[in-house]
Amino acid sequence: MAREISAGGVVLHRISEVWHVALIEPQKENSEATKADVKTGRTVLSLPKGLVDAGEKPEATALREVYEETGITAQVVTKLGDTKYVYTRSWGDRQRVFKIVSFYLMRYVSGEINHLAEEMRVEVKRALWVPAGEAGRLMAYSGERKLLQQAQGYLQAQGPWGKTGSREGSP
Repeated sequence: MAREISAGGVVLHRISEVWHVALIEPQKENSEATKADVKTGRTVLSLPKGLVDAGEKPEATALREVYEETGITAQVVTKLGDTKYVYTRSWGDRQRVFKIVSFYLMRYVSGEINHLAEEMRVEVKRALWVPAGEAGRLMAYSGERKLLQQAQGYLQAQGPWGKTGSREGSP
């Protein structure tokens, strides 16, 4: 079985006194969406993530992927954890793949959501801010929903951004 190592981010940003998370809607033909999602036309929303390049550290990959897939710049606060799963490639060899994705809690720094380079539109249909309290029911993958819950728990326990940044209230 093939293996892939990826990294991504749970980017939180306070907009009009409400915490929001940056999510992406992948292009269906290139996503790891389930067959049921594709058949029913269900919108697949997920966290930004991508493959770790040779010689690249996962934290750097997460920051790069957040920028490439959302158009925003973020700062890592802490590592949240890893998700592990098996999927079948919907392109090329249709091989089963064991994937590990390291996710980091990030705070928004700058940029305009969904302002992507044109070549990224092959991978990402759109990027958007979703209120964190609503995101869990809209996100396609249970592992990613759990990571969002962890991120919210971190902010509640540590205060916004812990010792790394400003205090903006809790999610």
